[in-house]
Amino acid sequence: MSSEPLASPSSAQRDLRRAILLMLGSTVMFGSMAVTIRYASAQLHPFEIAFFRNLFGFAFALPLLFRHGPGLLRTSKLPLYVVRCAVGICSMLCGFWAIVHLPLAQAVSISYATPLFVTIGAVLILGEVVRVRRWSAVIIGFIGVLVIVRPGATSFSMHALIALAAAALSGWVAISIKLLSRTEKADAIVLYTSLLWIPMSLLPALWVWEWPQGITWLWIILAGFFGTSGHMLWTRALKLGDASLLTPITFVQVLVVGFYGWLLFGEIVDRWTVIGAAIVLGSNYYIALREAKLARQTITDPEVGSHSKLSG
Repeated sequence: MSSEPLASPSSAQRDLRRAILLMLGSTVMFGSMAVTIRYASAQLHPFEIAFFRNLFGFAFALPLLFRHGPGLLRTSKLPLYVVRCAVGICSMLCGFWAIVHLPLAQAVSISYATPLFVTIGAVLILGEVVRVRRWSAVIIGFIGVLVIVRPGATSFSMHALIALAAAALSGWVAISIKLLSRTEKADAIVLYTSLLWIPMSLLPALWVWEWPQGITWLWIILAGFFGTSGHMLWTRALKLGDASLLTPITFVQVLVVGFYGWLLFGEIVDRWTVIGAAIVLGSNYYIALREAKLARQTITDPEVGSHSKLSG
């Protein structure tokens, strides 16, 4: 019998409230980052914006190193970090391209396909068993993506496929983080990622390089701040609350960027984007619920949990 004291109901409620507030904060931060990327694109290529976002993002992540000390960077998984960051840079470049060339709400809505690719990757890479119900949720989620992208319609844009590529690559990144988190600290992953992304994003930026001028400096600094802050708030929210509970809150990001897009850039969020985003989010929510349920079953009864995964 464990001697560790159980959290009181009031403590659990406080943690839940904090988790919800942190997740809301992260959605606002990521939405604000999208706006600064769009503003910076008036002068700079998306590849160069990605470099400066990483450069200033690392600067804002440095307090983690001061808090933990240089020992935080000791690792035997450097090759996995390099591969993870290389794929992550490709995802970031595609994502930034989409933010610049698509309506903000559509670009963000397509990014919700990432958990669908994570489920597929968990089967192919991690060897997880996924059965009918979660595969059905994945299929429904991709139907939602088709509603957003609407291939064949007059409004269809090839940039939407680049956004979908960003989601697919981001799914692989999430799988690699799962692998790294088995032995690596969360803050170490953030630091290594921020550090390695600087030279990796510099290479494509050099092909389109021009020095930022005037207020563009403000936008790229803010992009680094919002991106790093949003990531930190997101990871801390997931520490305090279940992903199944917090997943619906991420839909606020579509509302945030939709409002920004309308107010600042005159963009109109069409009904297909809203409907498709709702379908994708619903499938993500069901997948998160199933994973949380199976995880709890595995903890309470490993034998029952293993059998439950066969129908997951």
